[in-house]
Amino acid sequence: MADSIQLLPDHIANQIAAGEVIQRPASAVKELLENAVDAGATEIRLIVNDAGKSLIQVVDNGKGMSETDARLCFERHATSKIRQIEDLFHINTMGFRGEALASVAAVSQVEMRTRRHSDEMGTYIEVENSEVLRQEPCATAPGTSIAMKNLFFNVPARRNFLKSNAAEMRHIIDEFIRVSMAFPQLFFSLSHNGQQVFHLEKGSLKQRIVQILGNSYNAKLVSVHEQTDYLNIQGFVGKPDAAKKTRGDQYLFVNNRFIRSAYLNHALMQAYHDLIPGDSFPMYVLFIDLNPEHIDVNVHPTKQEIKFEDEKIVYAFVQAAVKHALAQFSITPTLEFDIDAGIQQSDAVSKPFTAAQQSAASNSGLFQTFSRANQAHFIDKGNSSTVSGTDQIPDGGLQNWKDFFEPALRSSTDSSGPEVQYDRSPGFDWEQPRKKWQLLEHGDLLQIQQQYIIAPTQQGFLLVNQQLAHERILYERFAAALVGKPMATQRSLFPVTLDLSPTDATLMTELLGDMGLLGYLIEPFGQNSFVVQGTPADILQGNEKSSIEKLLDQYKHFSSDVKFSRRERLIRSLASQHAIRPCSQLSQREMRQLVSDLLSCAQPNITATGIATFIEFNHEYLARLFGN
Repeated sequence: MADSIQLLPDHIANQIAAGEVIQRPASAVKELLENAVDAGATEIRLIVNDAGKSLIQVVDNGKGMSETDARLCFERHATSKIRQIEDLFHINTMGFRGEALASVAAVSQVEMRTRRHSDEMGTYIEVENSEVLRQEPCATAPGTSIAMKNLFFNVPARRNFLKSNAAEMRHIIDEFIRVSMAFPQLFFSLSHNGQQVFHLEKGSLKQRIVQILGNSYNAKLVSVHEQTDYLNIQGFVGKPDAAKKTRGDQYLFVNNRFIRSAYLNHALMQAYHDLIPGDSFPMYVLFIDLNPEHIDVNVHPTKQEIKFEDEKIVYAFVQAAVKHALAQFSITPTLEFDIDAGIQQSDAVSKPFTAAQQSAASNSGLFQTFSRANQAHFIDKGNSSTVSGTDQIPDGGLQNWKDFFEPALRSSTDSSGPEVQYDRSPGFDWEQPRKKWQLLEHGDLLQIQQQYIIAPTQQGFLLVNQQLAHERILYERFAAALVGKPMATQRSLFPVTLDLSPTDATLMTELLGDMGLLGYLIEPFGQNSFVVQGTPADILQGNEKSSIEKLLDQYKHFSSDVKFSRRERLIRSLASQHAIRPCSQLSQREMRQLVSDLLSCAQPNITATGIATFIEFNHEYLARLFGN
């Protein structure tokens, strides 16, 4: 029998490797920008056409390459960053694996011009499908210009899986922002289809943040600066009022390399505990500098996941640094008390701390734990204490109406509760439940805490969450508008100009068509600007700008769930954004109309996200609740 194992040709091996390194145009942008940074460039320009599908070009003024290096850089595992395995633990460059250019050349048509500052002539190389087609001297400026054309031209299946130009461009902008944010001392520019998107001059980190994220952050930044013997932390965090519903404005860098770390993100969230709502996310741009020997960046080809030698101490330092910064700028609440006269006369305050007492204290286990280097998280289990007994809830009556409703609220999520669990599938016949929920014609509805509505029915009453009920109504109304029943548009007497960040502007361009069906009349108006000519009839005049900005923020919050289509995310965002807010006083007519519209919905009992809109209290359940 013939042998069945064979060595793959280089171009096939490169295409396989490219599947991990170059996943989409944004992946190539990241690799090329990082190579330009490693080359010592002070000016880096990114040129993109058709969201990177037809052209991705990076031009830098770095050190350039010799003729031999220019030819060799397209080979797999060819790199100038490391020489031996020990170098992996002393990496200070962005790239080191030697896979990026080989992967780029395997799935696109590449043209490169490069020249060292000491050379009179440069080198031109043309590569296609991992094969060098041309190599010749050329006249070019010092530095390197590398252009990728027709990405995935030889891998049609991968090209067919690319998203729309607007979606791919958003990913490119994200990668561009991460690299340019890490190096504010360098000039960066981004052009798409001949139009400049970013022009970032050299400056400080704060200037770079404002350039990228917008002038609104200029007065909302708190400086973070902590130096320890293990690591240094510097950067900026946003004040609590700058928190958003999405994680978009969160950037964490380790040795100038952007990373993703749910563990460290939790540390930052804990630092903002009780300062922002639970469903909001703080803004931060933080840089952690520590010895490369204490981290491993060779975890994934994208190098956005790293391993810490001691992640607990990094967690502790990050949380403490952010808390300290917020307290230093009087963001966190503080309490001050005068010292009682009796305390001032106590032995601990009035008597001196003798040498014997100092020696005893320094030899104690507690002192050793806190004075030991790099042991901020260490707890001596031998000195731990236990708490005996349990806190008892004081015996009292129903102090709040929520105490009365708590069993039913639990029953809405507990299948063992007393309430009947109705089928939530769209094909369920709702006629029978609706008969039980029919409102009494002459019964008054009651609003509690300007958030809940008690609606009497033939069988008892319904406790309705007015915000979630309105959200369900709007969701079905918007869904109908996208399938043939466009909503009416109210023309604005004075059109409003909307200036967005480049990322949000790209997102808005993607959504314009569907937003038109939902009652928004928005037109492009120059670079990153739009004119709002009309809005749905239920949007108050003068509130258009705030409404659209919150809509985009909500849309990005839903975009993290890939199982939803663009239209589904849009109508969920609109329903959540336009729904009645808590503390909204409603008249009898408004409450009755809201509950009637809810019970007329195709699926009235839950929102699109699966949260109950109301809870039914029938006579039988109330009797059991009170022991009758």
